[in-house]
Parts: sequence; structure tokens; C-alpha cells
Amino acid sequence: MQQESVPASVKAERETAKKNDRRGFLQKSLLSGLSLGAFTFASVEDTLAYSTQKVNRSSNPSDLKITDLRIAEVTGAPMRVPIIRIDTNQGISGYGEVRDGGSARYALFLKSRLLGENPCNVEKLFKKIKQFGGHGRQAGGVCGVEMALWDLTGKAFGVPVYQLLGGKYRDYVRLYTDTAKSQDKSVYASRMKGRLDKGFTFLKMDFGVEMVKDIDGAVINNQIIDGSQWNSESMSYGMTQHPFTNIQITDKGLEELVDYVRVIRETVGYEIPLAADHFGHIPINTCIRLGQALEKYQLAWLEDLIPWHYTDQWREITTSITTPTLTGEDIYLKEEFIKLIDARAVDMVHPDLASSGGILETKRIGDYAEERGIPMAMHFAGTPISFMANAHCAAATQNFVALEHHSVEVDWWEDMVGGIDKPIANEGFIKVPDKPGLGIDINEEVIEEHLLKGEKLFAPTPEWDEDRSWDRLWS
Repeated sequence: MQQESVPASVKAERETAKKNDRRGFLQKSLLSGLSLGAFTFASVEDTLAYSTQKVNRSSNPSDLKITDLRIAEVTGAPMRVPIIRIDTNQGISGYGEVRDGGSARYALFLKSRLLGENPCNVEKLFKKIKQFGGHGRQAGGVCGVEMALWDLTGKAFGVPVYQLLGGKYRDYVRLYTDTAKSQDKSVYASRMKGRLDKGFTFLKMDFGVEMVKDIDGAVINNQIIDGSQWNSESMSYGMTQHPFTNIQITDKGLEELVDYVRVIRETVGYEIPLAADHFGHIPINTCIRLGQALEKYQLAWLEDLIPWHYTDQWREITTSITTPTLTGEDIYLKEEFIKLIDARAVDMVHPDLASSGGILETKRIGDYAEERGIPMAMHFAGTPISFMANAHCAAATQNFVALEHHSVEVDWWEDMVGGIDKPIANEGFIKVPDKPGLGIDINEEVIEEHLLKGEKLFAPTPEWDEDRSWDRLWS
């Protein structure tokens, strides 16, 4: 049977009629329950727009814009920490923090460079502001902003931050805990045992030259440590880098320090890792002697024996002892970590996410180390906000070992946030949250109780709205 040939004009008329019939059906269906005396609609699109006018549109990431940046500076968690809040035009906020001891201004002067930007463009904005960071606390503003941007992005898309990093390798992140030292070996051992009783399975102890400086015949050139040989604060022991102090620990001093570690190790046993930190400003030859003397106690690592930037000296120490070496908490961006890793100068890397460049940069540091067979531990001291940023990064990084927890004794520390299983640190681990963003809610009442004296909770910061400089780094 021959198929009917229909002119194009007739086909167009039929299609129009079908569309009008469907439109009329929808209009009748939608309007049947409404009072036509109260509402007049030109089209079904008007009806739909009216019906959905109160729908929350904060899940529209492409239209998200940064409208404000504010600070709440808390103290005692464990030190002074400026918390960052970035607000948007859709009523959602993201949170980050400046590293402990850093200035709130490190974040505030970035505000003018962020207003009006879409926070979901995390990498773009990081590249825009990363020039304003530096090694140590100077990176705190850039890193805190980066945390808040990821928090916002996760909330906008409705996914946890670890998912934005490519997914997770683990559901639980292992913690290691630092412990306040004591000159009394038995007191310190009791404190370490208390950590085990709380469920922690990875410990770190602090000890060093300061603990034996007052013992006769233990330290050569010990006048430098107590300051009696310095004429100004700029030349103090604390401001003099390790290679330049000319301190030496004698055999007697080494025996005392080694015995200190012996008591701790015998108390906590050999079933769990035990790391060590804070050795004092001692030159590399003394570092090597100390490292060799401690080898029989199988420490997990010796941390920050000398400043991180002495790559060749780090390699000399590392190749001279069998205990693993580790550094990195003051390094900003991956480039300097790459130098240490490529030189095989250390056995492990140890970035602090709040000063290394933030969540993504820290993952990149870990990934680079992993490709070269080097594990990554993570330094941390701050509030639960940065703690959760670290947890997401650790979950998404394959060669992760353990994350530091520095606020075990601060009883209100976990109360700063909600919306997460408590206790946050549970039996030596933290469960990686699956809620959007960092996975926590902010408890402003608790934060307000612990603000730095004279500070206000997330007070307006209009004085930082305007641009003040020419930021381009090239001509």
C-alpha cells in the first residue's frame, strides 16, 4: 500500500495542534486545584515558576557566588586559631581555618580577590591566591580559604569532599597522638599509658636536648640553650637554626635521653608505633649520634631533626641511621616536597594541610610520594574543622599512615561541631563522614564561648572588600 504523501506545511500544523493539546491538558491539570480568581497565568511555565518559587535553589552550583568572608578567632584549641566562614548568594557557607598561631589577616586580605567568584572553581581560585602563601604559618590564609571552598563545593553538589578528590581508600582514618612531656620519666610514661587507655594505637613523644641541659657533663655549649651567651632576642637559641648552635650531646647526655625512651617503650610496649619529636636545635652530627643510640627501640620516626630546607643534610642523616626520618609540617606547596622526595632525603613526608597548600595540594604531595614508594603522615593542630579536612584528604590518599590529634585534653574541642558521630576520635580512629562538604555543622555557641578576648563571632569585614594591589606576577 502506497504511503500517504503529506505536505510539509500540513505536518507543521499537525505538530502545533498536538503541542497545544498537551499544553492545554497540563494547564487544566495544574489549575484544577487552584482558584482561578486568585491566579492568572499566561502559560504553564508561569504556573510551574509560581509553584516552585519557594524551592531551595542552593543546589545550583553554576550560579553560586561568594558574597562575604568573615572570621571567628578561638583560643585554646590547642592554640589561637582563626576560623574562616565564606558566605554565598545561595545561603550556604563553607568553613576553613588558618593554621594554629597564624594571623587572621592572612585570610582577610584574600577577601577582595574572592568576592563574586564561584567557589566551586577551587583550583582556579587556589592558583589566583596561592602567591600570597609562604612556608610556615604564612600559608594559613590560603589553606584555610581552600578548605572552605571545598566545603562549599561539596555542599553545592551534595557530596563529601573525599568524593570530589576521586573517592576514598578507607572508611576510617588512623590517628596518632602527641603527649605533653615531663622531666619525670615515670610521669611521662603514665601519660603515655593514658593514651593507650583511651584507645589510641599510635603514639608520639617529645624529648630532646633541653631535658638534659642541666645535668652536669651532659651537653657541651649548653649556655646557648639558656640564653646566657646571647645579647639580643634575634640571636636567641630559638631563632638560631640547628647547624649553627655548635651544641653537642655527650655520652652521658645520650645515656640519659636513651633511658628516657626506654622507660616509655617498656610502658607502652612494642605492639604499637611510637614516634619522636622536638629534639632541640642540634647539628647533624649530634642528630646522627642520637639516632644511632635510639635504634634498638624501633621508633616509628624521628621528626624535624633539622630544618626541612637542608636537603643534603637530611639525606646524610637518613643514610646514617636505620630509624625512619620525617619532616614537612612547615613546607608550603608540593615543589619543596618533591626536592626532598627525589633526593631520598627523608623516609616519610609530613605535611600540615593547614600550611601545605590545602586539601588538594596535600593529596598531590601524597600521590607524588606514593609513586616513589614514600609514605605520608599528616601533622595537625587546630579545630575539628581542619581535622575533618585532613580526614577527607587522608581517606583519598593511598599512602597515608596516620593523622596527628593534638587536642585530646581539650574537653570542649569536639563540641565546636555537630552533625557527626561522637566521639570524633574513637578508639584511635576517625570515621570519614559521608555528609556533603566536610561533613560537619558549626556550633556557634561553643565557638563564641572561646573567642579570643575582644573578638566578635563572624563580625562583618567590609574594610577588606576592596582590592589593594596589582597581583599579576608577570609582565
